[in-house]
Amino acid sequence: MDCHDVRDHLLDLQRGQLAGDVATDVRRHIDGCVECAQADLVERELTLLLERRTPQYPAPIGLKRRLMARWPSVPASAPPAARRPWPRVLLPAALAAAVLLLLVPVAFQLLSPHGQGSAVMVSEAVNDHVRLLQSQRPFEVESSAIHQVVPWFTGKLDFAPAIRFAGDEEFPLHGGAVGYFVDRKAATFVFGRRLHSISLFVFKAEGLPWPTSGLERVGHEEIYRASPRGFNVLLWREGELGYALVSDVNAQDLKLLAAKLAP
Repeated sequence: MDCHDVRDHLLDLQRGQLAGDVATDVRRHIDGCVECAQADLVERELTLLLERRTPQYPAPIGLKRRLMARWPSVPASAPPAARRPWPRVLLPAALAAAVLLLLVPVAFQLLSPHGQGSAVMVSEAVNDHVRLLQSQRPFEVESSAIHQVVPWFTGKLDFAPAIRFAGDEEFPLHGGAVGYFVDRKAATFVFGRRLHSISLFVFKAEGLPWPTSGLERVGHEEIYRASPRGFNVLLWREGELGYALVSDVNAQDLKLLAAKLAP
């Protein structure tokens, strides 16, 4: 299964409409392909934006019946091409138009100083964390020694991830990997807390819609906290770098780790 086939299946995978073997092949390809992983992340982000921004109204029963009566039926024996709703030559143009339509409000949200741009960062952190949890190979370097994990990023990023905390008995380090945060590469570190996983994403802070209100003091840093979809997320920046900490552990445990990371 190549990149083209995988990207045709992304939306069906997200909706849980793929057969078991096909879904496994798609996930395996996404785990090993950075570009398709980013495309999957964009697809999920667009779905979230649609859910938040598009009003939902129930259709009148009369309209439903008229549509059903007019909808052309496709014979069961029809070849696959007859069932394809979009010709393959038109599909890229349709996707580009949809992405453009959705990116206009996203760009406004990111660039507006009074908008909800921080929600994009919080959603990005949660999506990246969930993708790690679902990945069959979450670590590119698996080690509990910070002096092995941090040097591994040399040459793979255009910045040096500054991590002072090496892990301890309360929050052991499991490993790291190169990922993406919004539109840029990020260093990903995974810590443990009992049976939970905690993801730390380190990335360049410039150009992102950092929140300016609702900040809490943790150690010497002003940290923004949010709790979407059952996860706790902490965001802060230090110099040129930004940090996103996310997990389903309770907020106090996450703050305790943040205090160790930003003493």
